[in-house]
Amino acid sequence: MDYVVEMIDIRKEFPGVVANDRVTLRLKKGEIHALLGENGAGKSTLMNVLFGLYQPEKGEIRVNGEPVNITDPNVANELGIGMVHQHFMLVEPFTVTQNIILGNEPTKFGKVNLKKAEQDVQELSDRYGLRVDASAKIRDISVGMQQRVEILKTLYRGAEVLIFDEPTAALTPQEITELKEIMNSLIAEGKSIILITHKLKEIMDSADRCTVIRKGEGIDTVDVADTSADALASLMVGRNVSFHTDKKPAEPKETVLKVEDLKVKDNRKVAMVKDLNLSVRAGEIVGIAGVDGNGQSELVEAITGLHKAESGTVTLNNKNITNLSPRKVTESGVGHIPQDRQKYGLVLDFTIGENMVLQTYYQKPYATYKTLNYKEIYKKASELIDEYDVRTPSVYTKARALSGGNQQKAIIAREIDRSPDLLIAAQPTRGLDIGAIESIHNRLIKERDKGKAVLLVSFELDEIMDISDRIAVMFDGRNIAEVSPGETDENELGLLMAGSHADKAGDQS
Repeated sequence: MDYVVEMIDIRKEFPGVVANDRVTLRLKKGEIHALLGENGAGKSTLMNVLFGLYQPEKGEIRVNGEPVNITDPNVANELGIGMVHQHFMLVEPFTVTQNIILGNEPTKFGKVNLKKAEQDVQELSDRYGLRVDASAKIRDISVGMQQRVEILKTLYRGAEVLIFDEPTAALTPQEITELKEIMNSLIAEGKSIILITHKLKEIMDSADRCTVIRKGEGIDTVDVADTSADALASLMVGRNVSFHTDKKPAEPKETVLKVEDLKVKDNRKVAMVKDLNLSVRAGEIVGIAGVDGNGQSELVEAITGLHKAESGTVTLNNKNITNLSPRKVTESGVGHIPQDRQKYGLVLDFTIGENMVLQTYYQKPYATYKTLNYKEIYKKASELIDEYDVRTPSVYTKARALSGGNQQKAIIAREIDRSPDLLIAAQPTRGLDIGAIESIHNRLIKERDKGKAVLLVSFELDEIMDISDRIAVMFDGRNIAEVSPGETDENELGLLMAGSHADKAGDQS
């Protein structure tokens, strides 16, 4: 059998941690090969070895049957290997074209020939159906479009093997469908793809074969057509996993959060939330369904004090908290799991222990007489790390060194541990594996059952349907409908999310 890439018995160590232990992966030409594992299992590490970002302690890499030494990403590029990272490597003030050609700029008379580069990028974009505006600035385009730019970066450098690291973690359902089409067109062109993921549905829908790693060790490689999502989940986690969250019916009590006639503009002064009304009661989970970009982010930021509301009111436990500072909102009894963990949830160069007390570091016992008590800080952090299964070498490890999923678990631990009256969970399971998702869903329901109010914002319709007690649908900045999960389905929700008003779902705006 001819393989385009072979990674044989790869071992990669970090201080105190064996990230990969004798892992083998073989990629056939023209296949989508999934790499499946829990958060921190070593998936990204293995691919960073293939891309030249890390050097393995042991093992061999072959490309087209020939042993190779990939010392850095430039060598990987020369060998036809490109990587689309989970957290995009883009310069926001630069244009799409400038980002794609960065480091490989075409020149004419000693100057960068931007006009030719734009033509090349547009031709490449059209060829693969990627549809990007070559002259647009990165900061002005959607997350899904930014991902296309990352894909074009690899193609511009001549990649034959593309590594996708958790490619759908930040995408809407529509963008996920488009990405599948893009991957299929790449395969049709003769490319080969390694898909790092822990989304079983993606693997069943897209992949030909799947290699499973658990806690750094290779478990098995299977043909996707001959397996099931349940079997893959068991291989990944090492136990049977439930895909449905069991919960008793909600017993809602008094209103905790009330949003009335709220108007919010984005940074470009465009109205994103328009006369929105919404309530969340103690003892219930209200899910907000909607396509990304319909005002969900601005709504959450306005409630949490991160963004100024133009008008309207936000009331918590009958207290007006409209436009209070984030700290005042937090102290009023609001917990916030932010949509972007790296931008808004963590200080990446602080230790994970310090990040665990970002909301409470100035309070006793973590501070006395304006002096931080690190003994208490790290004691608390150690407790939360154990309780929430945050996989880190130590409490002193910098947050940026953790996998995306473990960064998320750290934020969730910090916010839930404070037991806020209102817990706002924006994309709480983004980037998490099936075992961690099961755990987080159970924790959200546990908060609900303790009489807390939970506001869930998610682009995952199955998540909204599974754990919400009531679903509000946002479209064009408004709450256009509220439905019960037991009286709707994903088709109806999809229509509502596209702006269609179902007869039985009244206009709530």
